[in-house]
Amino acid sequence: MTACATRGTDSFTPLADASGNAAATPSAKVAAAARTGSGTASGRSERKTDDDLPNVELDEDLLYKLLTAEIAAQRGDWETAFVGDLTAAQQTGDPRLARRAAEIAMAAKQPDEALAAVRLWRKLAPDSDEALQYYLSFLIVTDNLADAKPILEQRLKEARPQTRGLLAFQIQRLLTRTKDKAAGFKLLQDVLAPYGDISETHLALAQGAHAAGDDNRARAEAQAALKVHPDSELAALTLAQVIPDRDASTKALADFLAAHPKSSEVRMAYARMLIEQKQYAAARKEFESLLKEKPDDLTSLFALGVLGVQTNDYKSAENYLNRYITVLSANPDDERDPTQALMLLAQLAEERGDSDAALKWLQQIEPGDSYLLAQMRRAQIIAKRGDVEGARRLLHEQNASGEKDKAQLIQAEGQILRDANRLNDALAVFKDGVRLYPDNTDLLYDYAMAAEKANKLDIMETSLRRLIQLAPHNQHAYNALGYSFAERNIRLPEAFELVQKALSLAPEDPFIMDSMGWVQFRLGKLKEAEELLRRAYTLRPDAEIAVHLGEVLWVKGERADAQKLWRDARSKDPQNDTLKSTLARLNVNL
Repeated sequence: MTACATRGTDSFTPLADASGNAAATPSAKVAAAARTGSGTASGRSERKTDDDLPNVELDEDLLYKLLTAEIAAQRGDWETAFVGDLTAAQQTGDPRLARRAAEIAMAAKQPDEALAAVRLWRKLAPDSDEALQYYLSFLIVTDNLADAKPILEQRLKEARPQTRGLLAFQIQRLLTRTKDKAAGFKLLQDVLAPYGDISETHLALAQGAHAAGDDNRARAEAQAALKVHPDSELAALTLAQVIPDRDASTKALADFLAAHPKSSEVRMAYARMLIEQKQYAAARKEFESLLKEKPDDLTSLFALGVLGVQTNDYKSAENYLNRYITVLSANPDDERDPTQALMLLAQLAEERGDSDAALKWLQQIEPGDSYLLAQMRRAQIIAKRGDVEGARRLLHEQNASGEKDKAQLIQAEGQILRDANRLNDALAVFKDGVRLYPDNTDLLYDYAMAAEKANKLDIMETSLRRLIQLAPHNQHAYNALGYSFAERNIRLPEAFELVQKALSLAPEDPFIMDSMGWVQFRLGKLKEAEELLRRAYTLRPDAEIAVHLGEVLWVKGERADAQKLWRDARSKDPQNDTLKSTLARLNVNL
């Protein structure tokens, strides 16, 4: 019987003594129905000693009810388990059995039954904070606000003045769970009405009004909190949060900082808002100010590193990210993940041509969400150094689980072979991958692109048509197929339709604009082609787009402008195949 009744730390063990003999004690308190293991949460929460619990004779009927309930719970029969434990709680007066019944009902998502059990639990353990919290939560979630109101009022009244503000916040968060948001906010106002002299009251009301969609009231309450405590950073942050206009919100934080320049939390929030608004120089200044106050602040170091990357200040980015890794390593208790910083440092090392440093950073990344990505990046770097087979071995050594990870490794290997101009090997890898995962759209796309580069148009078209069938809203498939036709100056009406479909799915994509411009050029519509290509180049000054726009201008007779674009393209991407083939075809020397 003991074996049947025991389910580890999440079960009850009726009638078991220290030796595990179910009927060793003929008379015992129903405390023996507590969870297995000493000092459990349920025992602590009731604030009762063994002497406080009901002393109930354990007869066969009670034993049967307890065991039946637990076995039913194990088998997923929540109703039998619930009724058994609730009946036993009523019979014995033991609050832990009422708690167990509530847990069973909650796990079965039966709110009415759970509320009934929690009511009994609270009745049997009137001093239990945990029972009161559960009871209040159920009252709020089920919108029994009239029953909740006196309890909340009493708790606020009995709270010490120094803890009343925190309790106001807790009540506000609890009331956000009401279905009737307006009624929940009305209750919040009622219970906090006697405490308008503390700033936390106004801040809780500001948060409540904001959650209820009343931004004007929220703003007024946050401003009232600032009047009570003009130097409150929490009030300033709340005011910024509840102002819907981002510019006005940013100004509110700036004004507060002007009056209270030592407010580090507000300065941090202000700097983050500047980043959101792409005011990178201003944000950098704020983080530098924070770093002066706390030279080893990890948040500021990382933010400054990212800002350095964002503004192409790679030297400062490396300095800040190096310091970030050093400081983080010296604080092993800090739970921040260094992966993103390590990936950025590897990227920066690659930018300056230091593949050894890039590999060093990537090798420090530990297993986790980005581990596989780091290994694929390592493989790419190794391949660029000329060791393609070494890169492939590294990819084959990875223990990938699931289609997504395995497909990514196949893609990485195929791309490495494609970049090494081993097109037949790349096609073989992608072909095997598509055979394994025929509905994987990423693999299909890469297989098509490798086939296009190898001039195997039948494989390319078949793969892209299959991709379109699987993902009819994938703009890249339509664009790739249409562009490949235009590039070869074949099937131009179909190319136009395909790229037009891609453009309808992603009207602001500069690369799809480039494709449409190239289609228009092939159709002889030079004006339309130039307009589209200029717009694309404005959005994304990419070397490929520059080559196409340059050829349009060359044909129009604007040869100096064309050559300037091609020189710009060469400076950005000296090895660009499209540029090389275009200059050779037109017999142009730059």
